[in-house]
Amino acid sequence: MKRPKKQRQQALKDSIKENPFVTDEELSVTFNVSVQTIRLDRMELAIPELRERIKHVAVKTFEDEVKSLPIDEVIGEIIDIELDKKAISIFDVKPEHVFQRNQIARGHHLFAQANSLAVAVMNEELALTVKSELQFLRPVTAGQRIVAKAEVIDSHPEKNRAFVKVTSSVEQQTVFIGTFEMYRMTEQSEGDVK
Repeated sequence: MKRPKKQRQQALKDSIKENPFVTDEELSVTFNVSVQTIRLDRMELAIPELRERIKHVAVKTFEDEVKSLPIDEVIGEIIDIELDKKAISIFDVKPEHVFQRNQIARGHHLFAQANSLAVAVMNEELALTVKSELQFLRPVTAGQRIVAKAEVIDSHPEKNRAFVKVTSSVEQQTVFIGTFEMYRMTEQSEGDVK
């Protein structure tokens, strides 16, 4: 059953506020209306299209914030980061990222997005992955967007170690979970190495 326009528009605003990466197509399914109706509603509400919403979320320049690797070496696009706490990136799965036979994304792309995000969230000049524990929960296909969220869950500065959990999802369904043990080179540990 379709909602009245005002009610639908309020729910649309709430949905986009909760998940700014949701597409018009996904919203049209959620609200059981055409994509064109969603676009008209967005225009009336002065809500920008997905690409502009992403740019708006990523207004901060992360190049200055990420210390552990050049921003262009991060797999996916970082859209939010708080060093030593949490980070979010998005990765659009394209035809070159999938197996041709079944259109399923190659696992190393999901791993690369998660691993590079775990490295990027470290507030050190050098951060390396010591080991990882991975779970691939559901296949991802061409045309889907992976949203990876990293969180530093534990830190042992005396051992130069931190643990980062990365949860990747597509359309708010978890597709990958990785826990990364990170080695971090601090100024103090540099003195220990010499």
